[in-house]
Amino acid sequence: MMNEDSSAAGGGGVKKFFQRLSQTYQSTLDRSTPHTRMRWVFAGFLLLLFVLRIFIYQGWYIVCYALGIYHLNLFIAFLTPKIDPEFDPYSQDDEDEGPNLPTRSNEEFRPFIRRLPEFKFWLSVAKSTLIGLICTFFDFFNVPVFWPILVMYFITLFCITMKRQIKHMIKYKYLPFTRNKPRYQRVNDLAGSGPGSVAGNSK
Repeated sequence: MMNEDSSAAGGGGVKKFFQRLSQTYQSTLDRSTPHTRMRWVFAGFLLLLFVLRIFIYQGWYIVCYALGIYHLNLFIAFLTPKIDPEFDPYSQDDEDEGPNLPTRSNEEFRPFIRRLPEFKFWLSVAKSTLIGLICTFFDFFNVPVFWPILVMYFITLFCITMKRQIKHMIKYKYLPFTRNKPRYQRVNDLAGSGPGSVAGNSK
């Protein structure tokens, strides 16, 4: 009976530990959300460490190739709208309204909603780079390959994929960025620019 109680208490303690760890991890992610530049600096630092290990130790080219393909897929999803105009039935019917995506810099504000949001894009890049960096510490991931062929494959795949994406942008006339976002003045600025301030400035 005492053994069962002790095992249950131990299981509850482990569960609380992982629950606390999960809450701390999520809290850290929530706090990092508004710091876009610092987040990408951290991801770039991880990627730099990974590339340095590949160049210094001259190995793990398969891991590097797989990571590059994964990052390319993430980047394409980041550039793609959440609702693809090619499969959107309303985009073909509402010809007068035009596409529901930003097309030019001087038109009405239309936010670009991505298939992969920026935060999830960064998180996936950081996680995958960290996993790839960890893989470089294990020799069984270091499969001997002729790396120039992998580089040629990746460059070819990158060019074909980006050409297809650019054609998709031109066909449906959209830009993968949000532009002309309206800016609103603060209440203090509006109060300061009232008739009283104008009269004071005229004096």
